Amino acid sequence: MVNKKMYALGSRRSVIREIFEYAKKRAAEIGGENVFDFSIGNPSVPAPACVDEAIERIVREIPSVRLHGYTSAQGDKDCRDKIAANLRARFGADISGDDFYFTCGAAASLTISLHALACPGDEFLVFAPYFAEYKVFVEGAGGKFTPLPSEDGTFQPDFAALERAMNPSVKALIVNSPNNPSGVVYGEETIGRLAAFLRGKKKEYGHPVYLITDEPYRELVYDKKTKVPFIPNYYDDTLVCYSYSKSLSLPGERIGYIAVSPRAADAKAVYAAICGAGRMLGFVCAPALFQRVAAECDGKTADLEVYRRNRDLLYGGLTACGFSCVYPDGAFYLFVRSPKPDANAFCERAKKYELLFVSGDDFGCPGYVRIAYCVSTEQIRRALPLFKALAAEYSLPKVK
Repeated sequence: MVNKKMYALGSRRSVIREIFEYAKKRAAEIGGENVFDFSIGNPSVPAPACVDEAIERIVREIPSVRLHGYTSAQGDKDCRDKIAANLRARFGADISGDDFYFTCGAAASLTISLHALACPGDEFLVFAPYFAEYKVFVEGAGGKFTPLPSEDGTFQPDFAALERAMNPSVKALIVNSPNNPSGVVYGEETIGRLAAFLRGKKKEYGHPVYLITDEPYRELVYDKKTKVPFIPNYYDDTLVCYSYSKSLSLPGERIGYIAVSPRAADAKAVYAAICGAGRMLGFVCAPALFQRVAAECDGKTADLEVYRRNRDLLYGGLTACGFSCVYPDGAFYLFVRSPKPDANAFCERAKKYELLFVSGDDFGCPGYVRIAYCVSTEQIRRALPLFKALAAEYSLPKVK
């Protein structure tokens, strides 16, 4: 017999992966140019030149046996020190290389952090909409997953809901900004208010409530006025889960890190537990070559102008034909209100036009769909008449 819980997870892919596989099947049947797949956050912009340059130089300069050999379980010390120095320079962060643990991407960062923190009876809060796999990660670590609503119309944190849900069993709050799937950014005022709230609860309960920040989209903002706060500067009890998949267009290379604020309660014990969780889960020694590439290219990005152009084109096109969504300041998604309450039915009807996107149900927000605009600009241009035809089926009011 196999583990029934693991069988259930493995025998049914996430809804995002299901649609991704459906898109490949349709592409084989009718040609890829005729399928408009907006389902998955797979970067369409090439990695910045510094990535290839770093790979070529590293391969040339470091002997093969050393380059491709094991690093320390938590990652190469020089690489961790480089990233820490960069964060100190960029954000004034109080952090050192000894506070970092290299991981195989953001999913590993989250699962390791959750396993490190979760004790029997612990609860983990998250604002909807949230990345669909959070529930799997939390429950897999033995925690209780509790979603909270966000403010209607803005998707900013609903502090009244947070106050109602908060209790001494809460171990951590997970935040994701810029957000997947909404593209909403939590600004300095929001983070400051959140930090003050959690400090108050720490004093009330006599133990910390950790903040786990999921930040694969930290650099993906498109307007100069939009600032993404470095959360450990605002709240001591923070664990940063970062990935280079989106900023450097390296999703297949699986490289990221966990950074534990040295000012966090029991910081050394938390870091040791992260090392233990990485060991138990088999995540020791993240890809050695890409630890070095990440250290060389930290803070750099792919060509964000492409995503900005895509956002503006798609947002403008969809709102012009009557669709409604919150304007996204970051990431590369539009979270669009379904014309009817059943978003799954809306997704199915869109398939008639070979338009593929994801229902908001799995993101904790029924009645919405996620549309990923990390595709070619030409695909968006060709898809807009199809979106217009889809909108006409629902008699949406056009914007004049």
